Amino acid sequence: MNPLNLSHAGRQLLSRRDFLQWSGTGLGGIGLASILAEQGLLANEAPIRPQIDPSKPYAARTPHFEPKAKRVLLIFCSGAISHVDTFDYKPELVRRHDTPMPGADGLVTFQGEQGNLIKPLWEFKPRGQSGKMASDLLPNLAELVDDMCFIHSMTAKSNTHGPAENQMSTGYILDGFPSAGAWVSYALGSVNQNFPAFVAIPDPRGIPQIGPRHWQSAFLPAAFQGTAFSAEKPIPNLARPTQISEATDSNTRAFLAQLNRRHLEQNPGDSDLAARISAYELAARMQIAASEISDLRTESAHTLESYGANDSNTHKAGFAKNCILARRLLEKDVRFVQLFNGSYAMGEGVGNWDGHKKIFDQYSVHAPILDQPCAALLRDLKQRGLLADTLVAFVTEFGRMPTFQKGANGRDHNPKGFTVWLAGAGVKAGFSYGSTDEFGYRAQEKVATVYDLHATLLHLLGINHERLSFYNNGIERRLTDVHGHVLKDILS
Repeated sequence: MNPLNLSHAGRQLLSRRDFLQWSGTGLGGIGLASILAEQGLLANEAPIRPQIDPSKPYAARTPHFEPKAKRVLLIFCSGAISHVDTFDYKPELVRRHDTPMPGADGLVTFQGEQGNLIKPLWEFKPRGQSGKMASDLLPNLAELVDDMCFIHSMTAKSNTHGPAENQMSTGYILDGFPSAGAWVSYALGSVNQNFPAFVAIPDPRGIPQIGPRHWQSAFLPAAFQGTAFSAEKPIPNLARPTQISEATDSNTRAFLAQLNRRHLEQNPGDSDLAARISAYELAARMQIAASEISDLRTESAHTLESYGANDSNTHKAGFAKNCILARRLLEKDVRFVQLFNGSYAMGEGVGNWDGHKKIFDQYSVHAPILDQPCAALLRDLKQRGLLADTLVAFVTEFGRMPTFQKGANGRDHNPKGFTVWLAGAGVKAGFSYGSTDEFGYRAQEKVATVYDLHATLLHLLGINHERLSFYNNGIERRLTDVHGHVLKDILS
């Protein structure tokens, strides 16, 4: 072989000294690759994109590994509920009440300059066998701390509601990305073919700030977006017109299905057509199933009373009915149910947890709406055995400051440290993970991110968050982007 035809590196290998030098470097590289692979630091596994039949997009799919949870209930407190007034007890905050926060002179946050440290406005007490400190703001939920796994070191990337809501639901602060529920629906499909895999239940008072983007599918196929349900506002246009008999309706659907099959045979490979047919067929099946599941008249008087569904406070009664609806959907094996508490339709802090100006007055209104229904839901899931294979996640977009805003009686936004909790399948009960500093301002021990939370949710469903992907605009997209670690310390 003519040496002139070799590359520069090839010509170097003709020298014994260079050959030994390059060989040694190569062996070192092989050794390094082996070590990185053993430690899971080498990205050598191919992405996993579910094989989906367009004509059956809701068919159940096999998880990547054995799951601990079959379904997820995600309770989203819109407006950013205060961790220092609920579950993150800070004795130093009490001791230094109404004094400046050390090192925070002139601190400016979302709405402006901060005033003094302000102790929790509701008393904290030890609860349950674990003795976990929780406040009187949510007394019914406080009784259930032994069932909860608290993450006290959660952080967010934005101190603005819209982007932070985006991140908690989609993993990104920007618009245009699929929600966590859509990713789960895409990965696993639906067990019950009469219902979507992903259902969102907005607060009776209205939708959160970013609205339907919480349950969007974005660049994932449209079949995997969430379907909005409500106990008080059933899905419209499900009832058969009175002038059409049941037999006529059934025969019409059968004839339409035959026409659709013929049309699909004439257009093989048209995935959009197959998906539309599948969506219409699901809608037809839901005519009966959805109307039945939204009919709470079959619930016992005791159940309705325990949730507060007949309360004189119409907002509380409405949310209680949504909690019952969530339980009924989980009983039907809906994969992902996203239940919202709080709405932005009523303005800042009026119908949500955004307590800037008068947090005591505002939270005194919101807490009873959330507390009894949500606690009843958790108890009901446990009593019915559903908590054994259902993962419950209680989240909000960020926390609130341990200080009051200057010139106001409320707390500003705080993405530097806040609390979320999990309960049920696969997580330790009566357990606390991570912590904020002595005032509850900044996460300091075992700092966690929304990426970590999403990675953990997917892991408990048997999904590898690093490999589940969708190819979009030249990029392998993931719910957790290029971040996220499973919070293994909280796993049971």
